[in-house]
Amino acid sequence: MNQRGAAMGQEFRGKGVQVALGPMMNLMRAPAAGRNWEGYGGDPYLSGEGAYETILGLQSAGVQATAKHYINNEQEHNRDMSSSIVDDRTQHELYALPFLRSVQANVAAIMCSYNQINGSFACENNKTLNGILKGEFGFQGYIMSDWQATHSTGSVNSGLDMTMPGDVTFGSGTSYFGPALVSAVQSGSVPQSRVDDMAVRILAGWYLLGQDSGYPAVNFDAWNLNAPVNTHVNVQGNHGSLIRTIGAASTVLLKNVNNALPLNKPKSIGIVGNGAGPSSVGPNGYSDRGGDDGVLGTGWGSGTANYPYLITPLSAITTRAGADGSVVSSSLSDSNLNAAATTATGKDVALVFITADSGEGYITVEGNAGDRNNLNAWHGGDALVAAVAAVNKNTIVVVNTVGPIIVEAWINHPNVTALVWSGLPGQEAGNGLVDVIYGAYNPSARLPYTIGKSINDYSAQVLYTGSPIVQIPYNEGLFIDYRHFDANNIAPRFEFGFGLSYTTYQYSGLTITGSAAGGTRQPPGPGSALDPWLHSKVISVSFTIKNNGTKAGNEIPQLYLTLPSSANAPPKSLKGFDSVPIGAGQSSSVTLQLSRFDLSFWNVVTQRWEIPTGTTTVSIGASSRDIRLTGTIQN
Repeated sequence: MNQRGAAMGQEFRGKGVQVALGPMMNLMRAPAAGRNWEGYGGDPYLSGEGAYETILGLQSAGVQATAKHYINNEQEHNRDMSSSIVDDRTQHELYALPFLRSVQANVAAIMCSYNQINGSFACENNKTLNGILKGEFGFQGYIMSDWQATHSTGSVNSGLDMTMPGDVTFGSGTSYFGPALVSAVQSGSVPQSRVDDMAVRILAGWYLLGQDSGYPAVNFDAWNLNAPVNTHVNVQGNHGSLIRTIGAASTVLLKNVNNALPLNKPKSIGIVGNGAGPSSVGPNGYSDRGGDDGVLGTGWGSGTANYPYLITPLSAITTRAGADGSVVSSSLSDSNLNAAATTATGKDVALVFITADSGEGYITVEGNAGDRNNLNAWHGGDALVAAVAAVNKNTIVVVNTVGPIIVEAWINHPNVTALVWSGLPGQEAGNGLVDVIYGAYNPSARLPYTIGKSINDYSAQVLYTGSPIVQIPYNEGLFIDYRHFDANNIAPRFEFGFGLSYTTYQYSGLTITGSAAGGTRQPPGPGSALDPWLHSKVISVSFTIKNNGTKAGNEIPQLYLTLPSSANAPPKSLKGFDSVPIGAGQSSSVTLQLSRFDLSFWNVVTQRWEIPTGTTTVSIGASSRDIRLTGTIQN
């Protein structure tokens, strides 16, 4: 995650970009929400670590990162005409947590979102901006609006420091800042000291990252490619190799019967599905990637970029097959089931590619206005899998998707021998996949969300209708994704944190040392959520992992905590993980550390993070439901 951030930072800097408008860290509350793919999944701790490492990477290149979208912008429908109704504890423990980690990473900027929170627009919500972000979190950078998300000059008093284009209406030349802000200062409704504070906060990021000296000039104009400023500086470096590595490392193996994978020089290969091949209009043919046509490497919307190239699975597999002497046949139609069956018949292995896409709400793709309409595979993907599995006893399904899809129609089909969750792998899509399915990379990735058996298994859904201000009640509170499945004893198809490998691992020797007792806590006040007493590591959890197999690999141990019942917390919450390389037959010692913050809950009465008295259970596992070791902490 850090290397990805650093590579993006180098590219931004090379183009003369001072502020990167990311990372995005809204949670996957509703599995069909359109921009889920831009974030880090369904858990606040995981999202916080993803945000933290990405920001450190971006800013290591001297580029200002922007944490977004603050806050409770968990769907696209009615995003600028809705109010997210969120209670104080849920806000602190779930949705604000990644932003706290962003502040701990010294993020330069935070972008407020389009929606309202509890009846007040995000970019003028005094509680979230001044109270939580600048108050409790001690954020010293600047808050910028999303585009056309400023609603008044008075937003300045509520914490907004910078307004972005379209704050009254796009192209009108009018603004809630500028002359309107000058008038507000002159009338006394906005203090001069507040404007000074805005300027200081904006300049702080500039100086923090050394942009005042030796920073590259802007050398492109994205709106006019023929403008003289476009010198077409190539900033890619060796990032294609990193993208390929990340693609392989993030590919999740969900099913693998009788060692169907890795492939070993099959004589014949059938490749089926539009998602295996190139787009009919080229990799950048759809504006902001607003089309599901060919290999799905990214979702759509303002968070996309143009591909310099896009390696398809068909081309990468064909190249590898040539070296192995394998014969490849293909059918790239999702609808021609007869051609699919013909292509798969008699082959040693058949690979079926299916997809599901989503993105930002200003683009509608195949009737999906940003958010997905459901969790089904697109283009009749279930029927495509069924057609191939009916004629080939070694059918491998490859899924490129923005989030969970329902796989019940075929997951238990005896001829479906493997399921590869390829996600959104970017420009090296085909090569990263080949690295995994041929065994050059031993899969190690884990699901950052739960795959349920039905969309109704999830605790929250996108609200598609309503007016004038749609109320979106976060009634599920703390119980999203696996927390909801665990609390309600719902069996998922594949649980949060699950993923297979070409080897197996054994866990042993759990020891827990340290204590949360003692120390001196800061008094309540500005920056109280950054108190070193909260965040210093005080407990060490150590254990050993052995690789039982004949292949080297990376295991992803996960640490979950169960707080005392008095805390009314979810059954388990992720509080640690690592990626541990282990050679074949070898063992590795692992230590994960916990802070008092990890052991705490947000007390809405005292308005403080507090450690509940009693027994906290520590669970170490290979997934949220594959727990290998347990221990306890007494507080």
